[in-house]
Amino acid sequence: MEQLKHECGVALIRLLKPLSYYEKKYGTWRYGLNKLYLMMEKQHNRGQEGAGVACVNPDAPIGEEYMFRERAEGKDAITEVFKRIDKTFEGQLYMGHLRYSTTGKSGLQFIHPFLRRNNWRAKNLCLCGNFNMTNIDEVFKFLTDQGQSPRIYGDSYITLELMGHRLDREVERLYQVARKKGLEGTSITRYIDEHVDMSNVLGSTMPHFDGGYVMCGLTGSGEMFAVRDPWGIRPAFWYHDEEVVVVASERPVIQTTFDLPSESIHELHPGESLIVHNSGEIRLKQILPAKELKACSFERIYFSRGSDRDIYNERKKLGELLTPSIMRAICGDVSHTVFSYIPNTAEVAFYGMTDGVRRLNHEVRIEKVVWKDIKLRTFISDGSERNDLAAHVYDITYGSLTPYEDNLVIIDDSIVRGTTLKESIFKILDRLRPKKIVMVSSSPQIRYPDYYGIDMSHLEELCAFRAAMALIEERGMHHLVMETYRACKEDPLSANHVRAIYAPFSVDEINRKIVEMLRPEDMHTPIELVYQSIEGLHEACPNHPGDWYFTGHHPTPGGIRMVNQAFVKYAEQILNISTLEE
Repeated sequence: MEQLKHECGVALIRLLKPLSYYEKKYGTWRYGLNKLYLMMEKQHNRGQEGAGVACVNPDAPIGEEYMFRERAEGKDAITEVFKRIDKTFEGQLYMGHLRYSTTGKSGLQFIHPFLRRNNWRAKNLCLCGNFNMTNIDEVFKFLTDQGQSPRIYGDSYITLELMGHRLDREVERLYQVARKKGLEGTSITRYIDEHVDMSNVLGSTMPHFDGGYVMCGLTGSGEMFAVRDPWGIRPAFWYHDEEVVVVASERPVIQTTFDLPSESIHELHPGESLIVHNSGEIRLKQILPAKELKACSFERIYFSRGSDRDIYNERKKLGELLTPSIMRAICGDVSHTVFSYIPNTAEVAFYGMTDGVRRLNHEVRIEKVVWKDIKLRTFISDGSERNDLAAHVYDITYGSLTPYEDNLVIIDDSIVRGTTLKESIFKILDRLRPKKIVMVSSSPQIRYPDYYGIDMSHLEELCAFRAAMALIEERGMHHLVMETYRACKEDPLSANHVRAIYAPFSVDEINRKIVEMLRPEDMHTPIELVYQSIEGLHEACPNHPGDWYFTGHHPTPGGIRMVNQAFVKYAEQILNISTLEE
């Protein structure tokens, strides 16, 4: 309902045969590019703000161009990029990226892949990723302490500069080895190109970073790699045969593009890298020791395509597990209840929810009550005009239930800020005059910012947090705010102190306060909120235990620090901390 942005989608292809092989077998030298295009289109859900493609041709003669890149902004960026690609993009290594900004930074300079140029082929580095680094200040200081001056302050550029610096050292090491062997001229160059060890580069780069990431790269000498964070926060999948090696952010992308069964596709393990040497040799290398698995559960609830076999079943299970709570909310009166969902991402959870009701030997009344119509145009700048347009983003099916007799149970995948509920959904559903609206979320209450790639960075944006703060205000618990503020400021690393804000209240208390806050003033219909439980989440998604946005258990030190800093900022800027201290 409230679209969350998520950074980002990656696609890598390494052709293992000469281009002439693909032209003869598939009828085109563009075989690799065509597959890359499909992989990117299949991941369009992961990024609609920009796209970029890079290519390396390690067989290009010395002195000729061998590394290419195209980037574009906007929702049609993939089409724009591939329109511009011509025969110069002949090569064996291809990399694509789709971007959703979670930092608010826009412009072509922030579109991946990022390119670091050098006259030595092996020192050229092209980088893209699905990541958010939480300790970029520390890495920036590390670079500047060595005398480096990164051009742009941002995790993408800082990552590029640090890894590029380590790649320089690897090349210089090989240069010295080649000289000791008595090599000269282009023989040194060939020796370096053939012996670059990306595990040395990754092993000396990645320990500096804190965050969730899948980092992918190409070098001018023909190396390809992908590396995953040690907690397994961000996802990555790979496949290889005698013709190709491929990497993508989602398993079905590879399945569909190459017509493969799911069993043929492997998941990159936490802290692991997939490295393809310029000779085509493939190896897996553990770059960082694996930490406690914290694979992002939001990937399963919302971000990844539901066409993945496991994700489809997990989303159905999330809906099914809500059945007991829904039955209590409608007092068991299924015969006078219509079940529906908010399009489009909640559809699979809806199937699970209705299956759960059927298993109780009830016939289920299903209607498509809500339709998504338009997107709010950004050229409307006046707040009142924006709100009026926002109210019409969704429409309803009139006559889909019996007024004043039928309950309406309607499920969404998540309720984050609550803005769309207040400005649009509740208003239009009230026109149907249901006896009661039961608003269901297939995920638990989102209580904390993410910091690992989802655009939830401000506590005050989250309706659950605003509800908890409203309850604190009502009950005169100002001491709790001050205690939390001081703990966050004085000790930002040991624990997430913001969890104390929620401790005095039950889920139901916060639910009721959210309803009170989001309910339009002129609305007639009673509303009840039903959220997924934390236990239900883990039962449905047992292999993706990352739940910090629900529980506050951020897996990395940088995430813990940032959530505490967010509360300090909230207390000082929103609450005016000087008043609290008095």
